[in-house]
Amino acid sequence: MDSILTVMIVAMFIAIALNMLLKKFQIPTIIGYIFTGTLIINIFTFVRYNPNLAHIAEFGIVFLMFTIGLEFSIKHLMSMKKAVFVNGFLQFMITGGIFVFISQYFLGFEQKTSIIIGLALALSSTAIVLKTLNDTGEINTGYGKKSLGILLFQDIAVIPILIMLTIFTNKDAAVGELLTQTFFNALIVLSIIFIIGKYFINKILSWVNDYNSNEIFISTILLIVISSSYFAHIFGFSFSLGAFIAGMMIAETKFKYQIEADLIPFRDLLLGFFFITVGMQIDLAVVSDNIGIIFIILAVILFVKALVIFGVLALFIPKRTAFKSALTLFQVGEFALAIFEIAKAENLIDNSTSQILITAIVLSMIITPFVLKNLKNLTDKFFNEGGVEFIVESTQIKDHVVVCGYGSLGQKVVSRLKNLGISYVIIEHNLKLVEEGKKKGEPIVLGNAAQVSILEAVNIKNSIAAIVAVDNAVKLRLISKIISSINSHINIVVKVVNFDEKEFLDDLKINHIVVAADEIASILVKEAMLCKLKKNI
Repeated sequence: MDSILTVMIVAMFIAIALNMLLKKFQIPTIIGYIFTGTLIINIFTFVRYNPNLAHIAEFGIVFLMFTIGLEFSIKHLMSMKKAVFVNGFLQFMITGGIFVFISQYFLGFEQKTSIIIGLALALSSTAIVLKTLNDTGEINTGYGKKSLGILLFQDIAVIPILIMLTIFTNKDAAVGELLTQTFFNALIVLSIIFIIGKYFINKILSWVNDYNSNEIFISTILLIVISSSYFAHIFGFSFSLGAFIAGMMIAETKFKYQIEADLIPFRDLLLGFFFITVGMQIDLAVVSDNIGIIFIILAVILFVKALVIFGVLALFIPKRTAFKSALTLFQVGEFALAIFEIAKAENLIDNSTSQILITAIVLSMIITPFVLKNLKNLTDKFFNEGGVEFIVESTQIKDHVVVCGYGSLGQKVVSRLKNLGISYVIIEHNLKLVEEGKKKGEPIVLGNAAQVSILEAVNIKNSIAAIVAVDNAVKLRLISKIISSINSHINIVVKVVNFDEKEFLDDLKINHIVVAADEIASILVKEAMLCKLKKNI
């Protein structure tokens, strides 16, 4: 029994029942889907794996990448170029190089096989990481952005890996010709999708929206997503990369939020099927015969990847954020599964080796949701302080107030800004206060307000004012001075205790200094006069 419909029906039934059970133990649904696939292929022997199901399930990643693209306009992506092309490149090359060396000199594989294995193991799971970060809202954290940047580079890196597979299995293929063709294909794909996105998509969606039919609108979006993915695939790129670019194009339109809400049900359903197909690739018989080797390989993969990612990122960002990113990306991704399937079909690796590697990959994917769920607690054991833990979308927020300090005064300031309907961002260096703010849903950044990078992260240049709500006069002066150095025209509002502290700030030429003693005196006199008026009445 191998029809797609039969497999889907059985898979849905088991997945629903299993996830209802696992949910009671707070186990992520991703794990339930993977276990479902493993149960189907190993226990329900009347069901056989159908390769066509994998093609359908792959669109779960396509829709995931499309919705991620909706959050990242071209301008936003350019602001991430360091995370994508510097951090991503270093991570991929160093990690891949280490695994190539291990595969060739410790495991005894041929050089070609070692290169494919090593580079494939350098990839991380776009599906698991981005789905989890999206569900928890951590996609906009410092480590979330770094993780996304590295994952985007890895998606691009799949292309040269596939080219290598072609070269290694086809003696007639010319390397120069393949590289030239790939370059021109990338140019064509990016140019056409960019032109359509910039000049046509907004008009098309506006025209369709005028018909006031949700069915027609959703159908149009599905057509755009699938067409962009297939178009990229025709030119040798991954479906998901084409979908991501299409998402970035639509991110420039006014329909992005409506589209995101409409596509989430399609995305989550297809992602579930994708993880089921991942589980269906595990042969328990092979696993039981090689369980020791599998766990050794798994441990080496996780350790090496985490160490390399942490080492690379720690050169550029706070160690706490680098550590979180390392634990987020230490698994091996779904593209590696596809690469090993192709390598097995082309006789670069045998079936037993393929099963061992695939099982180790799937186990690394199973571990990841549990690690991400407890990421803060794991990080706190090694790093109690850190850099930016939550970064506001700096490219999307403007005309806001930057509040430096979330103590008692800062919280009162925030409360009044909220009542007035004014956008704001908070910077606070105390981790406990940041956690308190996060629980309240506040847009808060963990970091030192006297650091230029922190102020730039909250888009201080496009703010209408900066309110410095700290009690320490020295810190107040330092923060105000740094803000003024970024832009001398920024409205800085500060509170000082007395006129002595006011004089301490005179050389900074701050126009809005509130002297607490003076203001309190005025209020006391005002209240006294009110008492006198009431008495006379």
